[in-house]
Amino acid sequence: MSMTTIAPEQVNSIVWNQHSDPFEILGSHPIEQNGQNVWAVRAYLPNASEAWVVLPEQRQQYPMHAVHHPHFFECTIETAELANYQLRIKEGEHERVTYDPYAFRSPRLTDFDLHLFSEGNHHRIYEKLGAHVAEVGGVKGVYFAVWAPNARNVSVLGDFNLWDGRKHQMRRGSTGIWELFIPELDVGTRYKYEIKNFAGHIYEKSDPYGFQQEPRPKTASIVTDLDAYTWNDEEWLEKRRHTDPLTQPVSVYEVHLGSWLHAASAEPPKLPNGETEPVVVVSELKPGARFLTYRELADRLIPYVKDLGYTHVELLPIAEHPFDGSWGYQVTGYYAPTSRFGSAEDFMYFVDQCHKNDIGVIVDWVPGHFPKDGHGLAFFDGSHLYEHADPRKGEHKEWGTLVFNYSRHEVRNFLVANALFWFDKYHIDGVRVDAVASMLYNDYCREPGEWLPNQYGGRENLEAADFLRQVNHIIFSYFPGALSIAEESTSWPMVSWPTYTGGLGFNLKWNMGWMHDMLDYFSMDPWFRQFHQNNITFSMWYNHSENFMLALSHDEVVHGKSNIIGKMPGDRWQKFANVRCLFSYMFAHPGKKTMFMSMEFAQWSEWNVWADLDWQLLQHESHQQLKKFFQELNHLYRSEPALYTQDFAEPGFEWIDCSDNRHSVVSFIRRDKDSEDFVVVVCNFTPQPHSHYRIGVPEHGFYTELFNSDARQYGGSNMGNLGGKWTDRWSLHSRPYSLDLCLPPLGVLILKLDKIKTAEALEG
Repeated sequence: MSMTTIAPEQVNSIVWNQHSDPFEILGSHPIEQNGQNVWAVRAYLPNASEAWVVLPEQRQQYPMHAVHHPHFFECTIETAELANYQLRIKEGEHERVTYDPYAFRSPRLTDFDLHLFSEGNHHRIYEKLGAHVAEVGGVKGVYFAVWAPNARNVSVLGDFNLWDGRKHQMRRGSTGIWELFIPELDVGTRYKYEIKNFAGHIYEKSDPYGFQQEPRPKTASIVTDLDAYTWNDEEWLEKRRHTDPLTQPVSVYEVHLGSWLHAASAEPPKLPNGETEPVVVVSELKPGARFLTYRELADRLIPYVKDLGYTHVELLPIAEHPFDGSWGYQVTGYYAPTSRFGSAEDFMYFVDQCHKNDIGVIVDWVPGHFPKDGHGLAFFDGSHLYEHADPRKGEHKEWGTLVFNYSRHEVRNFLVANALFWFDKYHIDGVRVDAVASMLYNDYCREPGEWLPNQYGGRENLEAADFLRQVNHIIFSYFPGALSIAEESTSWPMVSWPTYTGGLGFNLKWNMGWMHDMLDYFSMDPWFRQFHQNNITFSMWYNHSENFMLALSHDEVVHGKSNIIGKMPGDRWQKFANVRCLFSYMFAHPGKKTMFMSMEFAQWSEWNVWADLDWQLLQHESHQQLKKFFQELNHLYRSEPALYTQDFAEPGFEWIDCSDNRHSVVSFIRRDKDSEDFVVVVCNFTPQPHSHYRIGVPEHGFYTELFNSDARQYGGSNMGNLGGKWTDRWSLHSRPYSLDLCLPPLGVLILKLDKIKTAEALEG
């Protein structure tokens, strides 16, 4: 029967892509016609010349007729039930048979999902929004859902419809979520959303919840199944769940995957002793050099980090970003590990292998701002959806980025769920939250008149603070034993205090004050250090106000700042000695540790995101020796609980003498939480050695020299104490005993009471 059952204006609303619920018109509809109950099937098929409705089970097909428009087809079918019908479509000389997406009416999101999302509390909204392989009515396909409340229309684009927004128009729900199930699509499908605002402007957007994107410069999202990988780290995760990381050694190797090493054909250089450095290649990029994949990085980076003794790797942002030069800090795909290095499963393999080798994985997370790229979150549905409309709140002009609107529940939900997503789907062990200060202050990098005060007239961003409390509370609720680290450079109180005390809920905060004091101190001529003893000691005045991580990061080796060794004064020997002295003091000082790649072998040049590290330096003995120094420093740190179990408790640290500025020497004790063990640390920050330098100690006995940063194997002058010293019954520094020590130049000594040797001597 060819009689039309629909008005022309209804057809035009579909043809002109102006209908918010195409299911009201398209698909199958029971109607009454000539006193009979029949089914009307309607389809809008751009480019089609003919079409039929196919009933496979009945082995029948019904011709459709164009009504009101040459590509809008309809037919009526006299049958009691109409299920699992298909459309046979002729386009030019080609024919195809497919299921009608508008035959699948049931929404995937429940009312409860919508309620939780609207109030900002749907912790796993990524399982509902985005693109998900699903089976509906026995038909496999992909379900698409996207939040775009201010859009007039939204369509799914892809290779499957020749990127034609007329073909797969989505249905709008009551909360502004658009959805559509498209049958017969599968993993690997490339897609975007075509979004029209009420002015008729069209925006082609990547999926905010997409699990994978095309390699740059392309920007389409890719349908991905995140549940196909078989994990092998159950033991690691269970152990983490029952472990407090604040009482454990945390030594972090910060790495940018794209510039640690590229794939190249060069052979590793030979070392003077004839051995081959396992991962070293010449850093000059060969023509056609490419990034290593996640799996290749697992084979090369993980053994390197394990050999050096680090407990964790911290990855500069690996969420998808369009521009290499942003280092990953301008994210467009918050739910997609960057495709530069491979697939989602490849990254899962990398994390799995880290855990297999007892290495935790920390990921840089950027919830503070996002770029203005047209395919990203900016002006997403033709309105300021994810960002503030007022640039005084919504833009970082210095960075050219936009600020998330933390007061909007759905935006906050996007970010909270994103933090959980990386723990849930990729088994990461921690996040380091970038640029927290930029989130907490409305006037951050803004001139007077360029920012708006909060409701109380202050400069604090109260919504951002509430968001941070929410995300940290939820992270630790789901993943006890995880790390949440704030890069926060101001005096905002209680950053690393629990949320139930009014804190922001992080469990660690980068100690930016310590970093600046140390770099200022070590960059000056040692003669002048006697006048700046406060640089060394000041951190302990405020050390217990937060749970601090001591970090010498990528930010300190770029933009004309020089690399760490280049900051050091003196001749070549003194530069290396200063580096050893700095890091020895860092590892002995209370707080967890982070250092950037290349510092471990003293790269002279600044970090260059476009090239490899200067691995060829390891052909030289002094650079090999420094790498050996870091191996043994990490080993010592991990083997001595006194150096980490009480980083944040006052009994864990006590000065022996911090006032000897004339010699630029400090000495202190670190104590273990669960035993009577302690270590004694003595630091000489000048090239002048000191013989017969006496310090007070609390117990009598033989103090073994566990570590000497001036040892010959590290390239030092090998001045020391012949393995250790016995105490004298000579009280000093308010302690009953003392040690007469030889302090090496620019050297750090770490000593420990040998209770067995002491007891044997006393018995003898």
